[in-house]
Amino acid sequence: MGERKWRIAVGGIHIESSTFSPNLAGPSDFAVTRGDDLLNRYDSLPESARWLPLVHARAMPGGAVEAAFYDDIATEFLDRLRRAHEAEPLDGVYLDIHGAMSVDGRRDAEGRLAAEVRRVVGPDVLVSASMDPHGNVSRALVDNVDLLTSHRMSPHEDWKLTMARAQSKLVECLDAGVRPRRAWVTVPVLLPGEKACTRDDPAKRLYGMLPAIEACDGVVDAAIWIGYAWADEPRCQAAVVVSGTDTDLIQAKAAELARAWWDARAEFDFSTRATDADTAIAEALASPKRPFFVSDSGDNPTAGGSDDVPYFLGRLLATPELATGEASAIWVSVVAPDAVVACAEAGIDGEVECAVGGALGWGDTLSLKGRVVNLVDDADGGTIAVVVSGGVSAVLTSRRKAFHYIEDFTALGLDPAKVDLTVVKIGYLVPDLFDAAAGWVLALSPGGVDQHIVRLGHRHVDRPMYPLDPDMSDPDLTPVLI
Repeated sequence: MGERKWRIAVGGIHIESSTFSPNLAGPSDFAVTRGDDLLNRYDSLPESARWLPLVHARAMPGGAVEAAFYDDIATEFLDRLRRAHEAEPLDGVYLDIHGAMSVDGRRDAEGRLAAEVRRVVGPDVLVSASMDPHGNVSRALVDNVDLLTSHRMSPHEDWKLTMARAQSKLVECLDAGVRPRRAWVTVPVLLPGEKACTRDDPAKRLYGMLPAIEACDGVVDAAIWIGYAWADEPRCQAAVVVSGTDTDLIQAKAAELARAWWDARAEFDFSTRATDADTAIAEALASPKRPFFVSDSGDNPTAGGSDDVPYFLGRLLATPELATGEASAIWVSVVAPDAVVACAEAGIDGEVECAVGGALGWGDTLSLKGRVVNLVDDADGGTIAVVVSGGVSAVLTSRRKAFHYIEDFTALGLDPAKVDLTVVKIGYLVPDLFDAAAGWVLALSPGGVDQHIVRLGHRHVDRPMYPLDPDMSDPDLTPVLI
């Protein structure tokens, strides 16, 4: 008989949820995988383990998760986990989660899920989790997960490396008979992720500290979480976790990282100029740089925005040069399924007048009158219509869709290099758009992921919290050893 392989169960629920967005995420928003389809999500699972797929549900960021859907997936996950453990005791569990999932009417969904996992498998099974740095690390989560790690790049170009690190370190700990201790510190800072891009200091400097700490004897992993600013829960804040076997060292390194994070709190800023929508439009029109991108940041669907806020389109159409066609702009996008139906009925080159905005619960709507210039079927956005009004090409989708690549535009017959400005619902520009941009301004527009977080009205986060309480005194940053 061959050598027994470690038995490691795999699964989870992965979404980033804004509690300030009106839409709830349900079955139609999630891709649910099981069996080989789940294992195929990972590029290089260590072969010294037998990986047992349970169930995994993943959705683009959005609103809080419908409680009934969450309960269905969580129940299936835990039932499959229980059966696998009863059939033959598990050695490990790998949780594939985000860290900023909110469930409608609940708090600390991931912490509760981790506690349920621990109840099923008992105290001896090693549990590992990979997370997004915009997630939150609650006491319940760190109590029940032996090894927590997170992306080290924002934008998250290293997301696959993070999953591989969580998996490989889990196996390494099993091979060595190591159960890591955790030094955990919460840092009372609540920042939009766009102020912590790792292309820029201080995030670049802080995240740059992690590899050297991880390389220390007695340290297994070191991670920093920015936290998630657009959920109103007590767990939402920055955090540091250093895991390893040398308890004095991991506490010292966690304290060092936490202090560095706190001391840098006032340095965090946007990667580019941030201003109001009208000023952003004026600056783009005045600039000779092309392509010129403007981030319609408050309704960014990949941060949790509902993608049905029409505010910025209204500001474009209220700009005289754009209203008359003297200047040109692209605006992507808005979920407006009824308007898309009207566009399809009018056909290409047909005139249409339709209401856009509020399809998923946002309060504002806008009347759009123009000519349909394209209709395209898209795997993510469903049927997509392009309507030209004056000099503005407005993109209407049947379902929420992110526009992260130049090819997303060219597929619709649009070219950001050939217009005066391109407005995209995004925060910091993701790599493809960042590389293409000759000019870029971030607009502080309204929505469920408003970058101006002070005006959102948090009621449940722990206080004091910077910048909600800008004059707060220094916090106690002593690590908790778990």
